[in-house]
Amino acid sequence: MITAFIDMVGLLMVVPLLPFYAERLGGTGLVVGLLVSSYAVAQLISAPFWGRLSDRHGRRPALLVGLGAAAVAYVIFAYASSLWLLFLSRIVQGAGGGTVSVVQAYVADATRPEDRARSLGLLSAATNLGVAIGPVLGSLSLAAVGTHAPGLAAAALCLANILFAMRYLDESRDMAEARSRPHAKGRSREAILRVVTHSAEPASRLIWIYALGMGAFQGVTAILALFLAARFGVTAKTIGYFFLYIGVISVIARAGILGRAVDRFGEARLSRLGATLLGAGLLIMPFTHRMADPHVVTTLFGGRTPTGLLALIPYAPLAIAVALLPLGTAFTFPCVTALLSRVTPSHERGLYLGVQQTFGGMARVVFPILAGWMFDHVIELPFLVSAALALSTIFLGLGMESYVKPVVVAPAPAADG
Repeated sequence: MITAFIDMVGLLMVVPLLPFYAERLGGTGLVVGLLVSSYAVAQLISAPFWGRLSDRHGRRPALLVGLGAAAVAYVIFAYASSLWLLFLSRIVQGAGGGTVSVVQAYVADATRPEDRARSLGLLSAATNLGVAIGPVLGSLSLAAVGTHAPGLAAAALCLANILFAMRYLDESRDMAEARSRPHAKGRSREAILRVVTHSAEPASRLIWIYALGMGAFQGVTAILALFLAARFGVTAKTIGYFFLYIGVISVIARAGILGRAVDRFGEARLSRLGATLLGAGLLIMPFTHRMADPHVVTTLFGGRTPTGLLALIPYAPLAIAVALLPLGTAFTFPCVTALLSRVTPSHERGLYLGVQQTFGGMARVVFPILAGWMFDHVIELPFLVSAALALSTIFLGLGMESYVKPVVVAPAPAADG
């Protein structure tokens, strides 16, 4: 969790500044879009490789090499004097970012099966906290020192993270088992094709659930600012509060609610509940509007409403719908990943978690483009299509409980006397 948190802080120190650096070098909006996509493309291509490498040689070496690649990318970003160097930085970052699946495999190795969803949720909470802190540090270093500072600071943070991991991060993989397994070439390609050709298998179904859910969420996230501006008059100065609102709910859900919910419902049922919440939020959002007369609400409380609260009341319908999105993703993605780690053998766990990131990466590339195109034609359409995709994953997840062996806890011995 600490390693993933520090890594995300470094990444988010530079990502929000990318459009400004590209514009300074003569880049257009299309170039910025390509820069963003280049990271996702490199990540989805490299993810199965990292997963297979970690299965063969261990999680720890793969993570250290990935962190080293990120440090190199940040230095390139700091001194980029042309657009092609920015592209090189993003591609190297994306290639190193393929180790997300390795982090997930590490967590799966190091925790009991019944605790994996909870642990993966805490991991997600840690990365979401990094998302909140990183942009602030990047902006402060830019303002205080100059254009080279954010990239160099991120690289220094990455090097410190490598030293931390070398000192405190032990190998989680059973290397005796790994060495006894013959090295199979082409396994990444075979695994990807198997998801397509054997979609009824539990691992394939879980990967499709992850990809469709990720596409539904990321597609809407890409055009959320445009929707809020058109429907609610949100500006560049106020949009950050909405993303902060989503981030806070996400951290609370993953760190405080997820563990107890898994204990009560189990990963399979909770993932379907998460898909329902996500789909409901996406379905409700396009039908929300700003309340014209917030004073109608204040009369319910005797007309005594603080001025600050009165200003927020017009956004109450939107706040309710938006809150369902981080709740839905918090329940869906960690549970699906935990289930995938349980239905795949340990010697293929990193590989299939990497394949999951590949399919999720393709969704992150394709769905924002489609959502933007649909938004230009019918403003509500991307939300409705995304809601349909999220709700369709419920049917893919039906009966998933039968593939997961229940954990039997032996009763405590009776006390003497």
